[in-house]
Amino acid sequence: MSKVLTITQPRQLGFETIEDRGLNEKEVRVRTLYSGISAGTEMATYRGSSPFLHKQWNANVRLFLPADAPSLTYPQTGWGYEEVGEVIETSPDVTALKVGDIVYGTWGHRTHTVLKEDYASQRIKPLNLDPVLAIYSHIGPIALNGILDANIHIGETVAVFGLGVLGQVIAQLAKRSGAQVIGIDLIENRLELAKNLGADYVINPRSESAAEKIKELTHSRGADVCIEVSGSSRALNEAIRAAAYAARVVALGFFQGEAQGLYLGEEFHHNRIQLICSQIGNVNPALSHRWDRLRLIHTIMDLQAAGVLNLRPVITHVIPFQQAAQGFQILDETPDQALQIVLDFSNE
Repeated sequence: MSKVLTITQPRQLGFETIEDRGLNEKEVRVRTLYSGISAGTEMATYRGSSPFLHKQWNANVRLFLPADAPSLTYPQTGWGYEEVGEVIETSPDVTALKVGDIVYGTWGHRTHTVLKEDYASQRIKPLNLDPVLAIYSHIGPIALNGILDANIHIGETVAVFGLGVLGQVIAQLAKRSGAQVIGIDLIENRLELAKNLGADYVINPRSESAAEKIKELTHSRGADVCIEVSGSSRALNEAIRAAAYAARVVALGFFQGEAQGLYLGEEFHHNRIQLICSQIGNVNPALSHRWDRLRLIHTIMDLQAAGVLNLRPVITHVIPFQQAAQGFQILDETPDQALQIVLDFSNE
């Protein structure tokens, strides 16, 4: 039997027990070791603020449309997209995997899952990588995709607005792309962590204007690239203000609701700012011949295994799976106390 986490209502969690099925051809059974809680997309469903819960997403015309029946309704079972597990059974025709292999991927907060051999065999954990770090197989590619969209050049200044999990990964990737990195956040311990992990400057907007400080640090020019990660429209407005003339602002955060505090008739208009949406559904079409989701994933894993990325300090909590509600509550109510929260399945 498998135990699966379910969002029964906004801010309410439960567990569902599902009977395990037998394996079909070319399949493996995986016992989950770790699963990361997403503070963005997943928390939007937990809080009830995701647009999919209020409108119908029409994939044919790619529009959110008003509808009596939205795309998502409660209960939502099996949310989660940052999983790591151990292969515990294979069908007889599986050749690329064996019992004991550690694989990563997306299968939700559940104790067990069944994966296709083709999928799992492309996601075997690097030998020298701590298994818990393989949870970054989704959030890491989101960050790397944002870096590709940012089109950073060596010697440029990159300002990262929002130093949650995603922002911490982006700050490290931008630094290793040859940029001077400025991190902006309202939470002091996030600023301190970013500085310890390589950011050149950090700014708390509670103390000073981020845009004005960035202009000062860049001799009045502004940042060559600003990356907005928090999903706050006010932060996006400040990122636009901080950008140099004709520079790029990458909107990577998951914005929800109306865009309050966004003044497009001011710096955006007068400084010819290029606003780019980065979303993990696809890479920049100009790069799609060389880059795809799997290459993004493998690159993040290889960078971690090589020690180029240091993402272990971003994990602030590892808690038992049965206490998942506590992890969601921490992220929802006291985000200043946590970054990446990981569910541990060792006692399941």
